[in-house]
Amino acid sequence: MKCLITGITGFAGSHLAEFLLGRDDCEVHGIIRWRSRTENIDGIRNRLALHICDLRDATSINEVIARVRPERVYHLAAQSFVPMSWNAPAETLYTNVIGQTNLFEAIRAAGLTDTCRVQIAGSSEEYGLVRPEETPIKETNPLRPLSPYGVSKVAQDLMGYQYHQSYGLKVIRTRGFNHTGPRRGEVFASSNFARQIALIESGKQEPVISVGNLDAVRDFTDVRDTVRAYWLVIEKGEPGDVYNVATGKGWRIGAMLDILLGMAKVKVEVKPDPARMRPSDVELLLGDPAKLKAQTGWEPGYEFEQTMTDLLEYWRGRV
Repeated sequence: MKCLITGITGFAGSHLAEFLLGRDDCEVHGIIRWRSRTENIDGIRNRLALHICDLRDATSINEVIARVRPERVYHLAAQSFVPMSWNAPAETLYTNVIGQTNLFEAIRAAGLTDTCRVQIAGSSEEYGLVRPEETPIKETNPLRPLSPYGVSKVAQDLMGYQYHQSYGLKVIRTRGFNHTGPRRGEVFASSNFARQIALIESGKQEPVISVGNLDAVRDFTDVRDTVRAYWLVIEKGEPGDVYNVATGKGWRIGAMLDILLGMAKVKVEVKPDPARMRPSDVELLLGDPAKLKAQTGWEPGYEFEQTMTDLLEYWRGRV
């Protein structure tokens, strides 16, 4: 089976590539840009078929889809850092929405509408403003995005539904809640904390960790469980439908930091940094994974403490 991953060099994309390579029935293709950093896939690069392409260029994605003719497309490529979307809202919208439009049109132009299944990696940021009585959040919850990134993911989500309804494109939408683990980008809270601890332990940073909002509550899934959910949902999910990828358990950001500090080999001071605060933040994101579990049999396999251990060890090895 030919599987194409957009965003294969990224955090989730690289883990998904590893997962698919572990199966006997998958031929793994990936889209990269000429300037993409490839350290996340360097260890498996000789087992991948990589194609230079920018999703924002309709011609280049048309050529790749026509050449590969994939049976499965995992669409993970995006501008995915929420704070950056405040500084570059137009770029975020263009990259995420237009890039996906070009992908869908390329699949249609290649005549793959009936044979290709597409998973869209949406986000819990689509839910945005969530009231306490609405948790755990079901897929039917209103979408009230609070960031340009959230708006872009809502547009991708609804576009997936529209292309399924209008053209019969076999799109399965996922709304992934926070996922973390080894290789998580250092701009994201869990990874940033782990990296700072590793730097302090190695004597490369003063024993002070700078933090943003520690009161927000997030539903964290190990990335290795997340990509397994992507595979299950593209195989067993209902085209046109949407699925939360979550654990159903919330962690206060401060509690996550406490777990990492408990693993630190040195004493560390925590210091708030106003520059790390967002103009508006989603205070509570707790997902209901019942639908995903019922239709695919998915269950998380990693305990949160193990995920944090692996993340910290990853950064200890890096610094």
